[in-house]
Amino acid sequence: MSESGFVHKQANKVVIDNDKLYIKFCFNHELLEEKQFRLGLIKRGSEVLTASAVHTVEINEETGIYESTISLTENKQVISEEGTWDLYLLVEDEETLSEKKYRIKSNKAALELNYFLYDDIGTMFYAYTTNKGNVSFKTVVKRIIANIEEAHLTSGSLVHISGYGFMPAQNIRTEPIEKRLIITNNVNEELYTVPLANKHRNDLQEMYGGSTHNYETIGFEGEIDLNQYLTNVEAIYYRFYLELTFEENGEKVKVLSPRLKFVTFNPKYKRQRTKLASIYGKKRVLLKSTAKKNFLSVKVADYNAKQEFKAKVKGNLVRIKRSSKAKKLFKLAFALLGMLPAQKKTVIFESFLGKQYSDSPRAIYEYLKQNHPEFKLYWSVDKRFIQNFEDRGLNIVPRFSVKWLFRMSRSQYWVSNSRLPLWIPKPKNTTYLQTWHGTPLKRLAADMEEVHMPGTNKEKYKRNFLKESSNWDYLVSPNAYSSEIFARAFEFDRKMIESGYPRNDALINDNREENILALKERFALPLDKKIVLYAPTWRDDQFYGKGKYKFDLELDLDQLREELGDDYIVVLRMHYLVAENFDLTPYVGFAYDFSNYEDIRELYLISDLLITDYSSVFFDYGNLKRPMIFYVYDIETYRDKLRGFYFDFEKKAPGPLAKTTDEVIHYIKLAEKEPLNEKFEEFYNTFCYLEDGDASKRVVEEVFLK
Repeated sequence: MSESGFVHKQANKVVIDNDKLYIKFCFNHELLEEKQFRLGLIKRGSEVLTASAVHTVEINEETGIYESTISLTENKQVISEEGTWDLYLLVEDEETLSEKKYRIKSNKAALELNYFLYDDIGTMFYAYTTNKGNVSFKTVVKRIIANIEEAHLTSGSLVHISGYGFMPAQNIRTEPIEKRLIITNNVNEELYTVPLANKHRNDLQEMYGGSTHNYETIGFEGEIDLNQYLTNVEAIYYRFYLELTFEENGEKVKVLSPRLKFVTFNPKYKRQRTKLASIYGKKRVLLKSTAKKNFLSVKVADYNAKQEFKAKVKGNLVRIKRSSKAKKLFKLAFALLGMLPAQKKTVIFESFLGKQYSDSPRAIYEYLKQNHPEFKLYWSVDKRFIQNFEDRGLNIVPRFSVKWLFRMSRSQYWVSNSRLPLWIPKPKNTTYLQTWHGTPLKRLAADMEEVHMPGTNKEKYKRNFLKESSNWDYLVSPNAYSSEIFARAFEFDRKMIESGYPRNDALINDNREENILALKERFALPLDKKIVLYAPTWRDDQFYGKGKYKFDLELDLDQLREELGDDYIVVLRMHYLVAENFDLTPYVGFAYDFSNYEDIRELYLISDLLITDYSSVFFDYGNLKRPMIFYVYDIETYRDKLRGFYFDFEKKAPGPLAKTTDEVIHYIKLAEKEPLNEKFEEFYNTFCYLEDGDASKRVVEEVFLK
């Protein structure tokens, strides 16, 4: 490739030759002056690092050209295991005595053609471009490498496709290989096949071939006539795979690729539409690259002129709404409307970024509605989670809608339990009540020594957090311990309401046998078994991307079911920041996923025992005076690196600490025999002493009635 055209933080070359991964990239040399730096592969979701030295090729006015080589055989022990590896430039930060991490962008070439086989293990290591345009690598079980690079709709029923595909080997076969496209749909299990013609790819051979691999023969192209696969259904989706047939050791072998991705980098071709006349009537065809995985997808649906017009108008409105000019106008309008007098006794509530009808905002709302009907009450709701608010008789305002703009900017009161977006200017006539959402065990905001969340760093995170907290007029605290920490960590110097948490009123007022029985029946849970509630927190350094955290379930459900299944069931309630849902199909009748159930108070009430880790849920659960077990398999990392604790958690936790599933089972059985100890009483008197069922009343009287 040409040595010109380098872009800051972008790889110009990514090549695997024999067992060497060679990378040439560009970077602003001023950021690297007099600093130590190295290139690293970091295994996603872990701290496993493979790093190598970086050599300077040349320095220009603004940028430098650098190169690095990583041996795939010397690092076989870690790289040969299945997983995803992200490419970073690691630069020494003298202030924090740590390393800053910079992602390396892809040059958008066909990176998948760079691969290395670990034949004795049966895995392969290859490069690819992420959805965000970065260089990453995967180690997977040996399989076909295949992608569709071009897919075009014609005015008729034809779809023209071309791409590349091959079965990795020490040397790519030069003998003829039969290639077929396999098509499936979402309606039936029938497979359709389309013969593909070979397409010579001298361009790929020049880029990645040579002595190691022959890429000339891996290309293919063909045409799909959609009329041959249509059915008389309203809508049908097609998925695509590549099948290769070749001879190996005198026998004919067929292999099938994973679902084909559409790797075009031209936005023009990522979404194509056309009309199709078929024996089933007029159809609308949509060809696109799927949002998350970039799979090639073709949808064929009945053509409806009215719906088409609505979709076109809606699409144009969405594009206008998402434009930078529209966003600037929206923010300006909010600021101007906020200068008007506030609408008296109007309150807008929001819980967990508009995702839930829950927590202390819900408790305050319900108290106001029942006791002070003179207030006008509204809920700010994320449209993606609107189902959580329907059929409750609530006044719903879709977040960031025009209606929300007028309501939010003119309300006399805001009530929220988490931070609002920084761009929202608080009107001078609005009172902002921040309820927060937990008694602090982990260090918060200004007290945090390290920040491992994606899309930010320590200085930026603290600066943004404290900018938001400066808007709070009132802050709810559950006890004196929290008040001291909140004042310091949030740099909060206005009115602290030390009242207990409004959300915990229900734990006092609704803790009745008939109510608990009714909840179990509503949840369709067994009435003859005890309930273990597992409610862990999230990990700052385990994420898919900004705002999307993941969680690996370390608790062995098979072992729990085997030893406790006759007497117990397990209810899982994951933190709202955790992205994935857990597949509990193998544990039907024993494990139940209530992660998306908004009101954790009701889960507290029905459970006989809580398993958690560093989540603040145990401070609330303590009000019920029931056993708690702390499953802290990674306590050293969490305590010493990610967050740090405000008190000696290991000595003062109001229940035993377990590091294995065996220990968890032991303590569950022990809880049946031993009552709560003196350590629990000390905990209760420190953190739960204000919870008497009237916290909502105290907050309302302080904020709304004065």
